[in-house]
Amino acid sequence: MGPQLHTAVLGATGYSGYELARLLLRHPRVETPVLLSRSAEKDSRPDLAHLYPALSGNGGYPMEPFSWDLLQQRGVELLFLATPHETSRALAPEALARGLRVIDLSGAWRLKEEQNRAVYKFEDKDAATAAELTEKAIYGLPELHADRIFGAPLVANPGCYATSVILALAPLVKAGVIDREKGIISDSKSGVSGAGKEPTAKTHFVSVADNLSAYGVFGHRHLGEILEQLTLHTAEFIFTPHLLPIPRGILSTIYVHLNRTMQSHEVEGYFREFYAGKRWVRVFPTPQLPQIQYSLYSNYCDIGFHLAQDGRRLVLVSCLDNLLKGAAGQAVQNMNLMYGWKEDEGLQ
Repeated sequence: MGPQLHTAVLGATGYSGYELARLLLRHPRVETPVLLSRSAEKDSRPDLAHLYPALSGNGGYPMEPFSWDLLQQRGVELLFLATPHETSRALAPEALARGLRVIDLSGAWRLKEEQNRAVYKFEDKDAATAAELTEKAIYGLPELHADRIFGAPLVANPGCYATSVILALAPLVKAGVIDREKGIISDSKSGVSGAGKEPTAKTHFVSVADNLSAYGVFGHRHLGEILEQLTLHTAEFIFTPHLLPIPRGILSTIYVHLNRTMQSHEVEGYFREFYAGKRWVRVFPTPQLPQIQYSLYSNYCDIGFHLAQDGRRLVLVSCLDNLLKGAAGQAVQNMNLMYGWKEDEGLQ
């Protein structure tokens, strides 16, 4: 199989970072990853198994304080950034300058257009380098960009909501069968882990349990990704995310009008043709629809649809695990493509 890849995960204590570490620890082509803490305190997070006891009993997984010297000493070749957007924006240029390759799970490098990137309010110390890397970064949605991910130095892992919506709409956008003038609406719902590990007033149990709430209306950070990847105009698309009282999982219900009368087998045909050979997208035969429980703890994105009797109105349903296909699993999928391995290695 050849020498194993040396990786490091910065931010392994977060929900996505933990899932990523867990996947890398069992990947057949990867050496035990270096698990890094952003804290300067050497013993502040001594072992990942202390925070996540599910890892207990395997000898321990020590956390180490981040430093470039440590990465060099350990021979790290690929750095995963499971860090806040601003941190990734600052660290990626230095990592690339030091010869590392980077897969970034934040939103730091996903967006090409300045008006979409403005939601992050980045303040780059070296604007010229940041602009150069913004153009070079590959949007890591394997089902759309697998050929560009191979050999890429910097891959921007997509947002979880964005993944669910883009994968549901891409075949129809490519086929040119959507009546874009009538608009597209995506009503998306996510489990609480999508908000990250740090608790807030809106994500405490008392606020979330037995409740359902909309947020980020007309201003969610993943909106720009959807627009850019599907080449949609702002006026053609409405995206509203909601918080579900469950730990993980996403369900996006997407409403579209077609520009000609179609039959269900035609719609299904577009999806099956587009995703032929794509390991991690499952197209459900109509009238079966995906549910969150079907894709939990997997790297699958499940897509189904119902076509109205008039043959012109279509409802799409797209489900995935926000911490796997929406984050860590997709990051490993991107790593596999970057190094020319099978797309499902370490994810089965």
